[in-house]
Amino acid sequence: MSSKKKKTSNSTGAIATNRKAYRDYNVLEKFEAGIELRGTEVKSIRQGHVRVDEAYVDIDKGQAQLLQMTVQPYDHGNVFNHVPTRERRLLLHKRELTRLQNNIQQKGLTLIPLKVYLTRGKVKVEIALCKGKDSADKRETLKKKTADMEARRAMRRH
Repeated sequence: MSSKKKKTSNSTGAIATNRKAYRDYNVLEKFEAGIELRGTEVKSIRQGHVRVDEAYVDIDKGQAQLLQMTVQPYDHGNVFNHVPTRERRLLLHKRELTRLQNNIQQKGLTLIPLKVYLTRGKVKVEIALCKGKDSADKRETLKKKTADMEARRAMRRH
């Protein structure tokens, strides 16, 4: 008998990630939210035809909307296909929404999607409360990253 666990189908591998988010923003806090989708959107997302690198979240009238997320039309869809960049409602708890809305209004923060993934067959999005970096912060982060990389290389050599 082997003691290895079988890999189940409810793994949380990322379908799409926003790689620019960590470069352009300081991530303060992360949240998981569901997305209200249409049938062909789910099939297209499962195939990996989704982009979140230009997307952002807006909270208006107690509803969180995911804007500028591109989901390509499903190849085998017909007249029931969706508009690729339509607004998609995010499913969050009421207290999370009010807290996020207060943070956005008072502190000048923004909500950015970090990744889209599947959990137990449901499409989820990880959103983050972020503060924008200026160019000096970006340069400082890049210097720190290269210094760490050079230190790791030196340690490997010796």
